[in-house]
Amino acid sequence: MKHGTRWWAMAACCMLLGHDAMAQTRAAPADAAKYPSRLVRLQVGYSPGGAVDVSARLIAQRLTEAFGQSFIVENRPGADGIVASDYVAKSPPDGHTLAYISAGHTMNPALHPKSLPYHPVRDFAPASMIATGAQTLVVNPALPVKSVKELVALAKSKPGQINFASSGTGGPMHLSGELLKLAAGIDIIHVPYKGGGPALNDVIGGQVEMTFIGAPASMPHIRSGRLRILAVSTAKRVAALPEVPTVAESGYPGYDVGALYAVLAPAGTPAAIVGRLSTELAKIVAVRDIRERLTGLGLETVGGTPEQLTAFMTADVDKWIKLVQKIGLKTD
Repeated sequence: MKHGTRWWAMAACCMLLGHDAMAQTRAAPADAAKYPSRLVRLQVGYSPGGAVDVSARLIAQRLTEAFGQSFIVENRPGADGIVASDYVAKSPPDGHTLAYISAGHTMNPALHPKSLPYHPVRDFAPASMIATGAQTLVVNPALPVKSVKELVALAKSKPGQINFASSGTGGPMHLSGELLKLAAGIDIIHVPYKGGGPALNDVIGGQVEMTFIGAPASMPHIRSGRLRILAVSTAKRVAALPEVPTVAESGYPGYDVGALYAVLAPAGTPAAIVGRLSTELAKIVAVRDIRERLTGLGLETVGGTPEQLTAFMTADVDKWIKLVQKIGLKTD
């Protein structure tokens, strides 16, 4: 009798578990249909005013229109995006807290292998790429070079005498320069600053000869003649600067440094919600007005599926880990 009672208790538990599992399965599409049910916060790991922030606000506005629910940007600057990404990774996986990431997200694992508090791919549910942004290789006009070839020749004739500025050790500006050093076999000296603004100002002022910096920051100074542009860092030319060659075209095939702009949800977010976000984001970046406004920021619209974004991020993480190991850079 006791055995029979125990058997029925176990059967009842199994039935309850089965009903619960079926209820969860049915709930996912239902949740997606109701999504979003409240305000959605798009976390940006940088201060207001830059290309990451401006493009995020543009996307948030269009998501608000598409979903009929407010999407807002929350700036959570710190540690090249780590503070914001960590916040999202630890948020409830319901699609109401999202990350709007840039280049630092896939570079940080190489720079902080011991201290990074999350995995840049596994701890997120990638939704869609938005755009890519190029670094521009710019020099002070007083430097007697007008191409990457001439810059490399000058650097080889004056080893250790040409300096390149960056926003700080380990950031995109720094790693762009290190990658050129490796590709061209030149000895140029890294000068880290506390931010891209001060670095750019000293190149304009002539205190430092050159830098790699995002197109949105450099384009006004290129147009005014205060900077001379030699190349862009991405594999393809930039629509906003169609006459400017890439570093790869200039004699260094395989050179490719692009800032990824993308939307991520926390890992565990229902696939149906991620799918809805991905679909709407693909529609948004296909709109002519959005493409033109992002091009005006020096960005190239991309779009793509969650699977494509996951593959891109995985490859980019691996690329930067290999580079940092090769140059022996230690930041942790």
